[in-house]
Amino acid sequence: MTLTSRRSFLIAGSATAAAVLVPVAADTATAAPKTSGGTISVAAGETRELAETTRLSQLTIGDGGKIVAPDGYDISLTVDGVETGQLLTATGGTATLVQAGTYRGDVVLTVAESNDVTYQTLTFPFRQALYVGSDGVDPAKSVLSAVRGGKVTYLAARNVSISSTGECFNGVYVESGSYTLQNPTITLDGNGRSDFAGYGAAVVGDGSATRLVVDGARISNKGVVRTTVIADGGANVLVKDSFLRARNGVLPAGYQATVETPYMESVPWMLGLDGNVRATNLIGENSVATYLNSTVFSETWGALSVEGGSGLKLTAINSHVGNTGDYGYGTYAIGDATVRVLGCRFDVGSYATIIAGPAAVVHYGDSTREAVAALNTELELGLSNAELRGIPERSTVVGSGRFGYMFFGAGRLTLDGGTVINSERATFLNKGQQTAISVDGSKGARLNPRDGVILQMIELDDPGPVNVNGKMMNVGVYTEPTTDPTKDSSFDVTAAHPTDGAATFSSIRLKGDFYNGMRSGKNMVLTFEDAGVEGVISATRAKHRVSSIDSSAFYELGIVTNTVQAAVNNGVVVELSSGSTWTVTGTSHLTSLTLATDAAVRAPRGRTVKLTVDGTETAITAGSTYTGALTLTVA
Repeated sequence: MTLTSRRSFLIAGSATAAAVLVPVAADTATAAPKTSGGTISVAAGETRELAETTRLSQLTIGDGGKIVAPDGYDISLTVDGVETGQLLTATGGTATLVQAGTYRGDVVLTVAESNDVTYQTLTFPFRQALYVGSDGVDPAKSVLSAVRGGKVTYLAARNVSISSTGECFNGVYVESGSYTLQNPTITLDGNGRSDFAGYGAAVVGDGSATRLVVDGARISNKGVVRTTVIADGGANVLVKDSFLRARNGVLPAGYQATVETPYMESVPWMLGLDGNVRATNLIGENSVATYLNSTVFSETWGALSVEGGSGLKLTAINSHVGNTGDYGYGTYAIGDATVRVLGCRFDVGSYATIIAGPAAVVHYGDSTREAVAALNTELELGLSNAELRGIPERSTVVGSGRFGYMFFGAGRLTLDGGTVINSERATFLNKGQQTAISVDGSKGARLNPRDGVILQMIELDDPGPVNVNGKMMNVGVYTEPTTDPTKDSSFDVTAAHPTDGAATFSSIRLKGDFYNGMRSGKNMVLTFEDAGVEGVISATRAKHRVSSIDSSAFYELGIVTNTVQAAVNNGVVVELSSGSTWTVTGTSHLTSLTLATDAAVRAPRGRTVKLTVDGTETAITAGSTYTGALTLTVA
C-alpha cells in the first residue's frame, strides 16, 4: 500500500501478524526492509555499521561485538514484532546497545532517524515504535516493525499492539501533533531510564501543540522508571476508559539513590516510600493530564504524579487509582500544580496525595455533571454532549494503608461533596508546613482515621540528601531530638499567622484528635463552622517510635506518639463559629479559644469540663475569647 494522502493507512495487519511496512520514499530509513540473504554475523569485538533497515532470519553478535547505525540514526532490533536485546551501556548513562547473542525468527534491524531529547544536563536517544510529529506519524523516526496488528494512519492508531523486552524503548511518542490511540495494547518489560524525560515510557505527549487522546488502552509495564503515560512540555493528554499498570523492576548494579532528577531511578525514601516506578508523570510548563473512567495502578512509589514545572493540571474523574504494594501514593502535587480528584476510588498504600508545595492546590470531590462539564471546557477535553451525559455522578472514596494526606510543602486542600477518607493513621499529616485545609461536610463528606487522629502536625522529619562527592545522595539519617524545645519569645502562640497550619471544618461531625507536635514556631489554627467535634485538641510533645531512621526504616517516618503538654512554640488556636460544639474527651492545651454566641464546649455525658487560663480556673462562656496558657480537663 502506498501513502497517497495524510489519511492513508501506514499499517494494516492482522492481530497476530507483524505489521506491514509501507515504503514512503526511496531514501527513507524506515522504508520496506532490505533482505540481505537471511543472516548477519558480527564477530567478537567487531563493530558493524548498518546503513538501512534490514530483515533477517538470524542475527548473531559475538562478545564485544556491536551493530550500530550511521550518525544521526539509531538502531533497534525486533524479533517476531517484539523490540528486544537492547540494554543501557552503563548505570546512569543514556546510550543503549544490542547485546551479544543469537536472535532467530522474523528479525528486523530498523535504522531510524534520531530523536534526541535533552533533559537538564543529559541527552536521551529516544527510540519509539511510533513517532508522531506535527504532520502525523513520521515513518522515518518510527520502528514500525514493533507495531503489530490494527491500523495506523497519520492521525490515529487503532487496535495496535506494541511489546518490548529491551530497555528504554518507547511505545508512542507524540511531539507537537494531534493523535488518537484507540484500544492499543502496550507491554514493556525491562528497565527505563528517566521518567522526567520519558525515556522508556509507553506513551509520551510532548509540546504545547500536542493533543493526545488515549482511549481504551491496556498498558502494562514492568521495570525501573518504565512509566505508562507522560505529559510534558505543555501537552494536553486525555486518557479514558483505559487500564494502566506499572510494576517495579530491579535497579541496575551500582545505582545509588539520589534526588538529582537526571539520575533519579527510585523514589526518595525520605517521603516514607519505596519503589522504582510510578505509573504516570506530568511535567513541564502548562501540561495537562486527565484520566477519565480509567484504572491507574503502580506497585509502589506513585500512581498519578506531578513532578516539577509550572501551571500543571492533573485531573482524575471516575477512576480507580492506587498501589498494588504496601507503600505508595495516589497523587503528588508540587510547585503550583492543580490536582483534582472527582468521583474516584483510591486504594493506596501510604497517602492519597503528597502535597509538596509551595503553591499546590488539591481538590477531592464529586463528579457532578456541572463539575465535569466545567472541566471539559477548561481543560479542552473535547468530550461530546453524549459523552458528558454518560458520565455517572459519583463521590470519591479513599482507602489508605497509612495516612490520608501528607504535607511535605505548603498547599491548599479542599474536600467536599460525599468524599470519604478512610485511613489507618491520621487523615492529615502536616510536616511543619503552611496549609489551608477545607473540609465541607454539607453533602456527606466524612473522615475516618482508624487511629483516631484527624490532624497531626510534626517537624519535618526528612533528613534530606547528603552531598557525596558533589552529588546529592539519599543517605541521610533522621535523629529524634532529645532536648526540650527552646521558647522563641518573638513568636506569638496565641495568634494566627499566614504561615501556620490552618484547617477549616464546616457542616460536619468529627470524632478524633488534633495534635500540634511542632518544636519551632508554627501554630495549628482550627476553625469549626456549624460543626461538631469530639476529641482532644492540644499542643503535644511528638516522638517517633524509633530514635534513628535511615533508608532501611523509611516506613517509620511520620509515625509518632503524642504527650499533651502546654504549648512552647506550637500554639493551638481554635475558633468555634456559629452552631459549633466541641466535646472535650481528654486534657487539651490551647493558646486561644473563641466561641460564637451559639457555640459550646462540652464534656461527654456524665462528665464535666473545666478551663484554666494561665493557671486560673475560668468559666466557659459563649461569645467569649480566651488567650494564654489554656488547659481544658475532663472529670
